[in-house]
Amino acid sequence: MIRFALRLVGLALLAGAFAAAVIDGARSLADQKIELTSTGWVIAHAFPAKFAQMHDYLVSKAPMAWNLAVVNALYAPAILDLAVLGALLFYLARRRPDPLGPARRGR
Repeated sequence: MIRFALRLVGLALLAGAFAAAVIDGARSLADQKIELTSTGWVIAHAFPAKFAQMHDYLVSKAPMAWNLAVVNALYAPAILDLAVLGALLFYLARRRPDPLGPARRGR
């Protein structure tokens, strides 16, 4: 059941990455320059109150984590973040190989 849930969320993230790629591609064609939407912009516009709460909480609890990790992830393109998270979830939900190898499968 957990594997199914991880694959479902991973698939939704990969679909979101594809949608972000289409939107950024259309915007890039219209402006005739590369336009990539950052993850921070998407989160700030989708969840404005929660984004402010998350910022205040992380700055008060772990300011170094905010400055080193979260800010870099928020400036990254949304396509990249969604695709990496989706692929990571698919990797975590994969079926593990048989520890004894193919010799045991025949029995």
